This record gives sequence, structure tokens and C-alpha cells, in this order.
Amino acid sequence: MSKTLRVALLQETDRGSREANLDAIEAGLREAAKAGAALVLLQELHNGPYFCQHESVAEFDRAEPIPGPSTERLGALAAELKLVVVASLFERRAAGLYHNTAVVFDAAKDICGKYRKMHIPDDPAFYEKFYFTPGDLGFEPIQTSVGKLGLLVCWDQWYPEGARLMALAGADLLLYPTAIGWDPGDDDAEKSRQRDAWITVQRGHAVANGLPLLACNRTGFEAAPDAARGIQFWGSSFVAGPQGEFLAQASTDKRELLIVDIDMQRSENVRRIWPFLRDRRIDAYADLLKRFRD
Repeated sequence: MSKTLRVALLQETDRGSREANLDAIEAGLREAAKAGAALVLLQELHNGPYFCQHESVAEFDRAEPIPGPSTERLGALAAELKLVVVASLFERRAAGLYHNTAVVFDAAKDICGKYRKMHIPDDPAFYEKFYFTPGDLGFEPIQTSVGKLGLLVCWDQWYPEGARLMALAGADLLLYPTAIGWDPGDDDAEKSRQRDAWITVQRGHAVANGLPLLACNRTGFEAAPDAARGIQFWGSSFVAGPQGEFLAQASTDKRELLIVDIDMQRSENVRRIWPFLRDRRIDAYADLLKRFRD
């Protein structure tokens, strides 16, 4: 594994159709390859709008099998451009069985691995339990030519257990395709608290596990189909180093291709200084398997 890894995060808006979104992704992948990136992370459910703002059986028509049309196109681009690409799709596994699934291509047309979102939210404007079955592939890093990818998705980013299990399984990087934003009805102070919490908890995962972390979020306002207030996705895609340090951060409100060089040797060096894995009291953690200690 190279000591320096150039990565790209493609922060985008919904362009109005699957084809338009995939066209924008293709342009971003070509720009990333031209800039020398080896790994490109896309945002959550990048093929269309964030449809989980309401519950509608018609939205299931957006889903597709994996492999399927989108993986065919993205895989061909990964092979042509010699990129590792992390995509995020609405997977139709069977009738009545759907997942929020991230797919990895390793400079080849064929899929080299996938991860199904484990934690599924059910909150106002984020009605994902209606659409997605919880993942059943576990927290297993995906081996690629640039290292082992500890791939998680959006709501997973609030849970230290997922990041830890990926680290314990040998992940070299933590990656989070994301779709998160503000309720336009919230005041500025609440909006600031929410965005800061989102950034802080993920930087904490980087620190606690001594690993670089990539979070790619969507941006732009998306109206709710049921005439609710909609969501202002706050962008802010970022890359943090193994001490939680910012290596780069995108804007809150613009389409942006973030190009970042990561020193992969730093994880080894940081873990020697802060040996959190060494000092874990695994003999005392059994209660973590309980929902709550009454």
C-alpha cells in the first residue's frame, strides 16, 4: 500500500433524474482521475433525490438489482479510469426486500465488495425504515488495491461500535456516504449545533480508532414530495486524519470535488503514541451487548 493516497469526494446536488445524476458523476470521476486520485467516494443514494422524506410505495420503483444498470455504468468508468469507486444505491434484492447498499469497484468493471447499511433511522423527513431492510453483511472491511475500506453509511456514522468493529477487522480507512441536512424551520443556533455534532462525532471515530475518515454528503435544497418543509442538505464533506485533524472540508452549499492527499503511514505512527486498541478492557465490556442497563 502506498504511503500517500490521493482521494476524491464528489459532493453533488440532485440533478433531477438518474441519467443526469450519473452524467454528473461521470464528469466528476473523470476530473478526479485527471487530478491523480486513486479512490473516489460518492454521496449516499446519489442516483436521485433523497426520497425518504415521505413514505410511498411508488418510490420503490427507484430501486435496482446489484449488479444492475448503475453498477454496469459505474463499473465501466472505474475500469476505464483505473479508479477505486465507492457508490451508494437503492438495492432491490427481492420483492419486498430492499437495502441501502454501498458498492465498491476496484479499477475494474466487476464489483469487488458491498456493504448494506446496518443502522436504519425513522425520524421526521428520514423515514428509512419504510424502505430499507437492515444490513446483513456485518462490519467487514472491503479489500481493495488502495487498502481495506471500512465502509459505513450515513446513520451508521453516529455509532462508535460500527467504526470500532471495522477498525478491529483491519480497516485502513473509514468511509461514510451521507445524506444529512437541516429542517429549514430550525433556527440558526440549532442548525449550527446539528452540523457541529455530525462533524464532531465522526472526527471522534477517527481519533478513537487512529484512522483517516472520509465523509461525503450531498448539498442543496430538496423539497418534500408531501408539501412538508423539505431538507437543506448541508454539504460540508470532509476528510480527517487519524487524530481527527481536518485535511480538507467542502462548503455547505456548493457542488464540489474535494481532492485530498492522505499520509497512510500516520495511522501506524499515531497508534504507537495513542495505543487505544492495546488498552481496551475487553474483559469488562459484556454489557455493551445489552440494549440498556436497567
